[in-house]
Amino acid sequence: MSTNKAVALMADMVTFVKVVETGSFSEAARQLGATPSATSRSVARLEKALGIRLLQRSTRKLRLSDLGQEVFQRCSDVSSAAQSVMSISHQLSPEPQGLVRVSVPKAVGRALIHPHVADFLARYPKVDLLLRFEDRQLDLIDDEIDLAIRISDHPAPGLMGRPLISIDHLLCASPHYLATRGTPAQPQDLREHDCIYLGEEPGDARWKLQRQGKTVSVNVRGRYAVNHTGARLDAVLNHLGIGSLPYFTAKEALQQGRIVQVLPDWNFQSNYGGQAWVLYAPTRHLPPKLTAFIGFMAERLAKEPTLSERLRSTQAVAAQS
Repeated sequence: MSTNKAVALMADMVTFVKVVETGSFSEAARQLGATPSATSRSVARLEKALGIRLLQRSTRKLRLSDLGQEVFQRCSDVSSAAQSVMSISHQLSPEPQGLVRVSVPKAVGRALIHPHVADFLARYPKVDLLLRFEDRQLDLIDDEIDLAIRISDHPAPGLMGRPLISIDHLLCASPHYLATRGTPAQPQDLREHDCIYLGEEPGDARWKLQRQGKTVSVNVRGRYAVNHTGARLDAVLNHLGIGSLPYFTAKEALQQGRIVQVLPDWNFQSNYGGQAWVLYAPTRHLPPKLTAFIGFMAERLAKEPTLSERLRSTQAVAAQS
């Protein structure tokens, strides 16, 4: 049988499957939106093309012939394939729908992504979201992740991405601590203070500060190191020392005056700072559900205050006074 003839018979194959599944020409016709006579002609046309009898008909029921049983199995594959194609087409419809799986560093996910989840789900009622808070980098394919939010200077090789927000870090202390121990005037003064750092790697206790193209490195020490930003903030609030914090963790306490920035004229160069990117596998056709998540979070995070904006605001107030 030629390919063109086989293609022309595909509708008849699907009709044949429906007749066998329902056990009735009339019920098959009803489900297919056709007339019983048209459904009967469709099966007859398939029998004629194949040169075999597919169904044994009686007044009460239909029964497959021996060869009809084999043809039914093959035609069922055709029908299932057609349904699978339509399912893919449904997934690629313009309306975002389906599950979005996102990997994000713990602190960034909790402070910057999670607060916007309720509004995202409300805007896209057919989209489900799975957030995986992981500080280790997951592989998009092996770990079955659609999107990965990572802090980097640029997308990793082999991935595409969009920048979301700058992750700035700064040094902070409580007013009480500074009143007791003094306020550092230069980076080198940090050596005389209790400093609260991550403690995951030896380099975490080597703080780098930059100003006007000049970089100064200082080896700091302290009695407490912890790799959780919330815990470091608590330690600073409890007057344990000068802590390194991402701005999104420190901003509320800064606004309330419960902590203050240390060495505000210097830029603290953290190994964990940089641009937060949302990354995905290279593709010409990004599914609407992923486009929706990326666009929504980019829109929301664009409104988040950054450290540089805070510094400009502080400088403007100082200039007016």
